[in-house]
Amino acid sequence: MNVVIIGCGVVGAAIAYQLSQVKGVNITVFDQNQPAQASTGAALGVLMGVISHKIKGKAWQMRQESIQRYETLILELEGITGRKIPCNRQGIVMLLSEDSEHPLASGVEAITEWEQLREIRKAQGWQLAVWHKDKLQKFCPQINHPTIIGAVYSPQDRQLNPTALTLAFVDGAQRNGVKFKFGVAVKNKQAPSSQLIQISPTVTKQLKSIETSEGTVNADWFIVAAGLGSTALTAQLNHKVHIRPVLGQALYLSLGRILGNPDFQPVITGNDIHLVPMGSGDYWVGATVEFPNHADEISAKKELLESLQKQAIAFCPDLASAKVVRTWSGLRPRPENSPAPVIDKLPGFSNVLLATGHYRNGVLLAPATALAVENMIISQGS
Repeated sequence: MNVVIIGCGVVGAAIAYQLSQVKGVNITVFDQNQPAQASTGAALGVLMGVISHKIKGKAWQMRQESIQRYETLILELEGITGRKIPCNRQGIVMLLSEDSEHPLASGVEAITEWEQLREIRKAQGWQLAVWHKDKLQKFCPQINHPTIIGAVYSPQDRQLNPTALTLAFVDGAQRNGVKFKFGVAVKNKQAPSSQLIQISPTVTKQLKSIETSEGTVNADWFIVAAGLGSTALTAQLNHKVHIRPVLGQALYLSLGRILGNPDFQPVITGNDIHLVPMGSGDYWVGATVEFPNHADEISAKKELLESLQKQAIAFCPDLASAKVVRTWSGLRPRPENSPAPVIDKLPGFSNVLLATGHYRNGVLLAPATALAVENMIISQGS
């Protein structure tokens, strides 16, 4: 069975690694850039699974599968490749504020909501702790703002380096025989060849080949994991899946000293702002959420990045003396008129799978996405 994967961000790389462990599957991955250059390269890698307010259905199932898989996956990849994947295993602290609008992240009444979620998670086999302000001060003395009334602590959620993870996926997949074609574009000028096959009760097409800058490529399965590039790729198959860009900006701050308790350095998040410890007194802060216009045009707004920094300083005043080492931005792929992510067959095709549009959860959901794609291929066979 020959499989082509288009796109080598964290999702495409995870799929390649997962499928590389299936006997009889020959895999080629195409990306016009080097791996982890788009959304993945700009992500903070905060895995908000257990602390998510999702409690049932596909949205929770995928989060749970991914968090479970990550418990073994990092060590597995490090052992196979010899690469180090920086991973913060000290969990996530979500600040509760009196003035936040989030139904599960604000106000005194929200503490009761979080306590209810804590019991649900306990029944599901996961841990959450609800802290009042005095306990938050004990564990995170660097947090100081009058509107903060407590926090929720999720010890089993993680943060990891998305680029290091993606490169480890690629390395591990290569060791299992996967071919990676970087700098090779899938052309939009010529429609890929296809033929009609009868799949009751409707007529469905089977894609036979695609055109790339290196020539025609034949395969049994084609997996579109190209993020924002998925729109153009599906448009040429006359079944356009509209993935819109949402820009996010982030900061790398250097303080020169570790905030709070040196032995307890979790990710701290509040009002959708993440403070990510990077070691040696350095921190990532992100990220803005900036939507495009109707033409999908978007540019980074300096004032929003400045507001991001001010809000981080508001709940952690010591950051006021930190030096901004660098700033960066990335575009997140958000499906239009569809829940994120899109993991399904492309309508009208029996052998084209979509694994795209993960929006802000590409790193979190990559392992579960890879498992879902494997199941779809194996269940139908070649």
